[in-house]
Amino acid sequence: MRMCGKNWREWSLGAVTVAGVVAAFWFSPLPQDPAYHDFADHRTLFGTPNFLNVFSNISFVLVGAFGLSKLSRLGSASLRSAYVVFCVGVVFVGLGSAYYHHSPSTLGLAWDRLAMTVAFMSLFSMVVSDRISKKFGGVILWPLILTGVASVGYWYWSEFQGQGDLRAYGIIQFLPMLLIPLMLLICNGKSLSTPWLWGTMGTYSLAKVAEHFDEVIYGTIGIVSGHSIKHVLGSLAVLWAIFAVLCFSRGEADTYKASVRQ
Repeated sequence: MRMCGKNWREWSLGAVTVAGVVAAFWFSPLPQDPAYHDFADHRTLFGTPNFLNVFSNISFVLVGAFGLSKLSRLGSASLRSAYVVFCVGVVFVGLGSAYYHHSPSTLGLAWDRLAMTVAFMSLFSMVVSDRISKKFGGVILWPLILTGVASVGYWYWSEFQGQGDLRAYGIIQFLPMLLIPLMLLICNGKSLSTPWLWGTMGTYSLAKVAEHFDEVIYGTIGIVSGHSIKHVLGSLAVLWAIFAVLCFSRGEADTYKASVRQ
């Protein structure tokens, strides 16, 4: 029996995917805002420019390393490859983002986004494996990652052609954030804990809000900026995703199997 059961669920997910891609490319090419690199907190501490924006990325490195250290506890062998890629990707998110924030530039941002697409796509693959089909989720892992890397490469290339275009990268980042909650709502899970995944989605949303209000938060608090808070919230969202993989209890699995037999 397939995870989604009725075909209407799969058709719904496919329709949302197609609609999201069409909607993104309906608009004109979207260049990178030149002011993007101008973050609110420029303070230099311990000889490091933009110190808190750089240092706050250690949270990603620590969480990714924590996830790798718990690999032996992974209950589902079918998720192993995607889980390892996810955790490694998160470690490189921290390293890439720290490199970028030390001296913000288009090249640095490209390295930052490359690691992010690996993390996004591997998490999406795990949820597809859990909610739709183990086989399908495994098959799409590397094509998804290559597509994500290509979206960053295309954006970086387009910036130097005089007409930057973030549309493909936008799809890679935001479409999974729409599809994952939809899968949580309409599909039964087997290997991932639903509450922890909702925690991931909610915390990631808060991280994007903090990013948007970077200057407002820094001006109000005066100690830490919204972007630094975004890094910490983003790493917590990753931690909840790791818990979703590791903390799915045997009792929940047995309950799921019993419901399938019925």
